[in-house]
Amino acid sequence: MTNTRTESDSMGELEVPSDALYGAQTQRAINNFPLSGERMPLTFLRTLVTIKKAAALANKKLETLDAETADAIQQACDTLLDEPELQQHFPVDVFQTGSGTSTNMNANEVIANLANQQQGKREGEAVHPNDHVNNGQSSNDVIPTTIHASAAIELTESLIPAITKLIDIIDTKASSVSDYCKTGRTHLMDAMPVRMDQSLGAWSAQLSQQRKTIKSLQPAIQTLAQGGTAVGTGVNAHPDFAATFASTLSELTGIAFTPADNCFALISSQDTAVTLSGAIKSLAVTLMKISNDLRWMNSGPLAGLGEVSLPALQPGSSIMPGKVNPVIPEAVAMASAQVMGNDAAITVGGQSGNFELNVMLPMIADNLLSSIKLISNSCVLLGEQAIKGFTVNQENLEKALAKNPILVTALNPIIGYAKAAEIAKKAYKDKMPVIDVAEAMTDLPRSELESLLDPKKLTETQR
Repeated sequence: MTNTRTESDSMGELEVPSDALYGAQTQRAINNFPLSGERMPLTFLRTLVTIKKAAALANKKLETLDAETADAIQQACDTLLDEPELQQHFPVDVFQTGSGTSTNMNANEVIANLANQQQGKREGEAVHPNDHVNNGQSSNDVIPTTIHASAAIELTESLIPAITKLIDIIDTKASSVSDYCKTGRTHLMDAMPVRMDQSLGAWSAQLSQQRKTIKSLQPAIQTLAQGGTAVGTGVNAHPDFAATFASTLSELTGIAFTPADNCFALISSQDTAVTLSGAIKSLAVTLMKISNDLRWMNSGPLAGLGEVSLPALQPGSSIMPGKVNPVIPEAVAMASAQVMGNDAAITVGGQSGNFELNVMLPMIADNLLSSIKLISNSCVLLGEQAIKGFTVNQENLEKALAKNPILVTALNPIIGYAKAAEIAKKAYKDKMPVIDVAEAMTDLPRSELESLLDPKKLTETQR
């Protein structure tokens, strides 16, 4: 650092870049944690600044901060929230002190320094990062609150709308392909026929259940630890701070936040984040299933199934001209795998609550928000770039369907399993349509066999 200024904290003086809004405690964290070079997610930081704004407004209302100081903090927060390069003011590594104290103090210092610059306050009347910006708060309730609030915002604004969009695209596509009948597959082997819309309808039902599960977690993730301060007792906070803060944050975000009935639990554990991560992982499993189905259906186009053709988005090979790959399902499958890995890290993090505090909070926050972002974007991409635009290769569907000996299953109630098995084996061996073999090996008339073995009829649900 060539141009610096001297800042001080409870441990003494330290040189800080002259143009930095942060102070000594942030600089110590920069020096102490040169681990990944990754900063806390932008969504987390924006939510943290919004929480500081809500805290100032709540303290103003409760008269634990004078109006002038509270207004200065609010104005500084508003300036930061309008800053497109917000992360430049928050250089602390994700892998830092487990409570996230470094990030909390980073925010306190930036907001205090900016408030003082904007208000032209002198030393004796300056906004203080601890006494004012952090009034009635502790890193131990601020960071868990930011985890919950940022996740709640992302669920409301990104993930649930993205799932809904994908469901709508699938449902629309299903309606347009309902006339196509295809060979069903179990164990990747030929099975009884299904309609194309039934296959897509299964995807839609899976996603609807995942959305229902995630929605059921919203009340828990919208419950906040704020007001518990250091260990859950609420020391140094106004008795009404928790409720006033939650109400204020709700007004600022448009999301109904509530104070925790038991702050001890939300400070010492991250059970709700672990549960939410598990639900997002489950959604990732669904997306991977859909992606792999699409890859198989698109495989070929000559040596694979070739049932559908996904939109051609880019050349598929640097050496094989004309090759086109299912790039969107592949990308979504990779994103889903990453979410599964994130969930494993969050699970380990959730186990790290020792007595009154969990000490893997920044890592949990980073991975949880990363998972929400990855899956939100994956839902939109898979719907818009793969499912919406695929075309059905009817000739390939019918070719496989007509020769499928498994259709003989429909004759079981009439001729018995053993006889049907003989017909299927001969059809396989002689590569003959099952209807021709059944006609030769039974006394059933051709017209009746045509009705019994009609693939489209066999796709009609029996209940």
